[in-house]
Amino acid sequence: MFDLAEKRDSERGRALLISAYQHQSEEDYHQEMLEELDELVCTCGAEVVGRMAIRVRGNHPRLLVGKGKAEEVVNHSRELGADVLIFDESLSPAQQRNWERLAGIRIMDRQEVILTIFGNRASTKEAELQIELAQAAYMLPRMKNLWTHLDRQRGVVGLRGGEGEKQIEIDNRLLRRRIAQLKRELKKVQKQRAQQRKRRQTVPIPNAAIVGYTNAGKSLLLNQLTNADVLVEDKLFATLDPTTRRIELENQQVMLVTDTVGFVRNLPHDLVEAFKATLEEAVLANFLIHVVDINNSSLLDHMETTMDVLKEIGAGGQEVIVAFNKIDIAEAHLVRRMRHEFPDAMFISAKTGDGIEDLIARVTEIIDEYMGSVRLLLPMDRFDLLAMLHRIGNVLEEVYEEDGIHLKATIPLKSRHELEKYIIAD
Repeated sequence: MFDLAEKRDSERGRALLISAYQHQSEEDYHQEMLEELDELVCTCGAEVVGRMAIRVRGNHPRLLVGKGKAEEVVNHSRELGADVLIFDESLSPAQQRNWERLAGIRIMDRQEVILTIFGNRASTKEAELQIELAQAAYMLPRMKNLWTHLDRQRGVVGLRGGEGEKQIEIDNRLLRRRIAQLKRELKKVQKQRAQQRKRRQTVPIPNAAIVGYTNAGKSLLLNQLTNADVLVEDKLFATLDPTTRRIELENQQVMLVTDTVGFVRNLPHDLVEAFKATLEEAVLANFLIHVVDINNSSLLDHMETTMDVLKEIGAGGQEVIVAFNKIDIAEAHLVRRMRHEFPDAMFISAKTGDGIEDLIARVTEIIDEYMGSVRLLLPMDRFDLLAMLHRIGNVLEEVYEEDGIHLKATIPLKSRHELEKYIIAD
């Protein structure tokens, strides 16, 4: 993969961003997408020197745009001193190759930028394997691009025609072997992860997953809820690997909260597939906290993107708490309007803590819906059950009498059958 930040800071990659659209009504949307692409590219460490939203008429499978517009892009890139063109649209290998021949500089698309960010951010073995697998799948049909210099040397004395094709065949074979190896390694890691999750599920502690569009403030909310020291940056995809923390509510009920990777519009399907295992924390959660940046003008699109990706990975059927974040910097009229449009939502500032108590109260209400209150009388010799109660539930009273241990506790409803014979009153 091409590294936009591989040069020294003083020689960072200089990128011109391109987006193509057909209808005038689409212009504002594509300008927004270019702004988001700008953030993605900056997260990679490159410098954005310009943006071009180009209206095209008809289909142009060779270059996405017509020849005249393509030459205009190339001339503008030279004027700006750009050394890479980055397209918001996904480019086919042939389109990428055609642009490289025309412009004579590096060509990337949105998918490769996201893959680069994910590659830089991965910190666990599973995430590293998933990213390398996605990168390899992306590169496989583009291998020909790497050997076009040999094609241009045909006819030179001492160089047989077709050297490029032979090298492509060798590299394709090696890359396919690596893909097969990565799949085997990933399967092992996922099996280990499944065993760890199975052990965790034997202790049915309520758990929530924090989901949302990238840079909405999910990690900051996790820190606010749990006093955890999780990386918080004003960058897209600051969180890549899921982070789970333990929280004790005011009623002494323990729960787990997991921060997940943020979503982004037009996330390629291959990347969604690659991160299904990472995102399965959201699938397995009892409920979701959907964090939304209230100040973003595209928040409705962001909310839709998040829920669409969740549905694609098999989540989204759980109860969802929508939490509009960053109200500390929002205009009062905006907050009023959103409260009217989303009367069941929570309004918070993960930075200042405003609204967090209300959010925790709502979380407690949801947990109470599947946690039951019971009174039990345990025999003195069943300290194993007493330990289990402390582990899976919330023990409110614990009194030792001659006839046994009298307890008042809240427990997961699905664990009630294990204690049924010791329940004396609800």
